[in-house]
Amino acid sequence: MGVSVCTVWSNLTIFCLFIKVILVTSAMSATSNSTASWKENSTNIYNQDNCTPTEPSVNLTKLLPEAPQPLPDSGSLPLSVVGADRLCPCDENTAVCDMNCCCDRECNMDDVALFTSCTFTAVRSGSKQLCSQDVAGYSLTTGVYGYLELQSSVQREINYNIFCVWSQNRFDGLSHPSPSLPTAGNFDSLFSQFVNFIFDSEGVDEGLPAEVQALSGYQFGDVLATAEPSGQKGIFYLPAPGVTADCVNSSPAVFLKDQTSRCSQRLALDGDCSSLQALRMDTYTNVQLLAGRNADAAVVHVDVASVILQSIKGAQTELTVSNGENLLPVLTTSSGCANMVLKAVYVIKYNSSGELVNARVSLVLGFVNTSRTHNSLQQEFQVIFQADGGEPAVYYSGNPGYVVGMPLMSGDRATEYPSFGFLSHDVSLSIPSTGISRSINLRDTLSLLQSTEDQDCLQGPHQRSPVLFGQDYMSGCTLSLEDITNCSLVSQSLLNVLRGPSPPQYVASFGNTPLENILDWVPVKSNINPTEAQSCKIPLSLHLEIEWTKYGSLVNPQAQIVTIREMIETNQSSLARLSGGSSIVPVRSSVAFIPVSAAAVPGYRAAPSINAKLPFDFFFPFV
Repeated sequence: MGVSVCTVWSNLTIFCLFIKVILVTSAMSATSNSTASWKENSTNIYNQDNCTPTEPSVNLTKLLPEAPQPLPDSGSLPLSVVGADRLCPCDENTAVCDMNCCCDRECNMDDVALFTSCTFTAVRSGSKQLCSQDVAGYSLTTGVYGYLELQSSVQREINYNIFCVWSQNRFDGLSHPSPSLPTAGNFDSLFSQFVNFIFDSEGVDEGLPAEVQALSGYQFGDVLATAEPSGQKGIFYLPAPGVTADCVNSSPAVFLKDQTSRCSQRLALDGDCSSLQALRMDTYTNVQLLAGRNADAAVVHVDVASVILQSIKGAQTELTVSNGENLLPVLTTSSGCANMVLKAVYVIKYNSSGELVNARVSLVLGFVNTSRTHNSLQQEFQVIFQADGGEPAVYYSGNPGYVVGMPLMSGDRATEYPSFGFLSHDVSLSIPSTGISRSINLRDTLSLLQSTEDQDCLQGPHQRSPVLFGQDYMSGCTLSLEDITNCSLVSQSLLNVLRGPSPPQYVASFGNTPLENILDWVPVKSNINPTEAQSCKIPLSLHLEIEWTKYGSLVNPQAQIVTIREMIETNQSSLARLSGGSSIVPVRSSVAFIPVSAAAVPGYRAAPSINAKLPFDFFFPFV
């Protein structure tokens, strides 16, 4: 009996060993991931003693996904230090040599031999605005056997076009505190802290000598002061765009610095139509400027020069406003606001001592429709300084060449020797008959008709825009055939509308051409014939063609006007046929600037000639 039991036990032991061999063999044939998971998550499934299966012990902490680690603070992010030789902007394909990409590290000598040129000959490690940076240069050269070889080098490049501080004597040495990073919570406080730096309105008196600070009058760059109702000394601020196009009421008016700003006011018409101070007329009229820098200086009140009411379509009408009267914004029934300030122009006069004499403001009030402005209003503000008495200032458009965006200087031939005239509306400077007479008023310069919505050519008033150098412009108006009762009268009236009330005859070739140099003034050539002007031909378009060139050195070329032509096109057939069956004929005015500069030709110095004389007995005794 004992022998039989041992025999059975030995057979069971052999059977268990056989099962374990099978399990080991199947585990070795599985993948590595399955094997690792099996080893980590389970123990021996079968007991070696009784061959009975046991429950696998699973490590649940290893099966659960690890929680993501939080990113470090933005102030402690590691700096990315990558050399210029490690950067390659043309390396688009991984593990493949890109054609003509000389900085691609996957390219070997056989690949470089097939290159024709380098896509990038220089790769910088940073921006061009840095003081210094590493630049990796790449070039292709021909080897001894005629194959192309790649040459690369890394050099330190120093930018001499910007102002860099290489050394300083600050009390805290070279250690600067790290600036606060803007977030949603501290953006408003940071913006209010640095807004003075944006408009350069802090520390205007710092660094000035004591005798200059003791002067009562303003100096160039001083911020204009105001007398507040509380008796304190304030600053004359005007809205201006800050970081974005939105208006920020933190731009100070600076003495002797003419400035123009355009910005957008965000508004909700239900509440801001009459409550927002930036839209009210009295905000810009009830200003009391201090004549000097001191707090006890005389007070200069701002007088209202004119108030113009502008309709939604752009038509303007001058209003008669008595002294002290203000038109407040009102909410209309058509979901819009009326009497809102669209534009304010200040003209401030000063004397030779730097003290303010008087100040005047011209306002443009208008209507705003919510469906067209998308709850925003664009405003324009301008400050102009003028000397009180003496010769009025003459504005120029360049020194010497024209600047893009500046109005063209124009004038007429002087026919006599008048004295300097100072009239209330038309002030002009003229010299003897050998010169040019031009108006100092920018409104009297060469101009074109300004387009407005549904503008009638024969029904005024018509607004005009000055011709700005380098900017093509097109505008027009509409002519109703029903208004043409007297053909010759309509033709002359329409020609006056297109050309302006007093079209200039000459245009300055440079932006600062003197009035006495008549040869430097270009005449305006017109194709209109006086006999045709008296005939019944309706002008349909006026086009100014201005040719200009680059004059001077290639390093700093100056824009010069060469010729200017005025081309007027009249109707060659009946107006009814031109209108296409309707009763409206479009009339157009335009200007185009055409560059006629010749291509630059390199110049070479002539080879030096050798004028050597030999002694008379040099060949003695042979000759």
